[in-house]
Amino acid sequence: MTAQMPATIASADLRRVLDSASAPRVLDVRTPGEFETVHMPGSYNVPLDMLREHREEILAHVDEDVVLVCRSGQRAAQAEELLRRAGLPNVHILEGGITAWQSEGLPVKRGSQRWDLERQVRLVAGLIVALAILVSIVVPGVKWVAFAIGAGLTFAAVTNTCAMGMLLAKLPYNRGASCDLQTVVSQLVERP
Repeated sequence: MTAQMPATIASADLRRVLDSASAPRVLDVRTPGEFETVHMPGSYNVPLDMLREHREEILAHVDEDVVLVCRSGQRAAQAEELLRRAGLPNVHILEGGITAWQSEGLPVKRGSQRWDLERQVRLVAGLIVALAILVSIVVPGVKWVAFAIGAGLTFAAVTNTCAMGMLLAKLPYNRGASCDLQTVVSQLVERP
């Protein structure tokens, strides 16, 4: 099946493959909070930060084709690189992520609504910059906080990483009840 599946796969094509006898394993690398809000039926939540820290333990339970899903494809691309470096050759990315899947009207499971991690980053960065500018009226040196946030966002765009996003992903709001290695591994082992 690996030879038949491209490195990136469109939502409609993935839907057809998921209905076949040799369906790939779908790993959603978003935060548990984002996963709880909306996810593809049958997908497994393996947050990107957990995958970074525990890829060997997780890979021990994945031996078929894997399709990685995130919000739009950026975190899935980072996860793909990690898994390929760890020796898993059959890794694919859902083109456009869960956003594209939903826009095509494909089935999803919904839970309590939470903000996407990207939206949280925009909120926190915007608040820090706005407050730093206001406070700099009284304390001039605080303007450098706004500069640091701007430089950090520029670095995030250039490197396709986001330190603020990684920090926000660790907050309890984004974690959820089932975000530990044992739970993830047991779900991968108990695949129907």
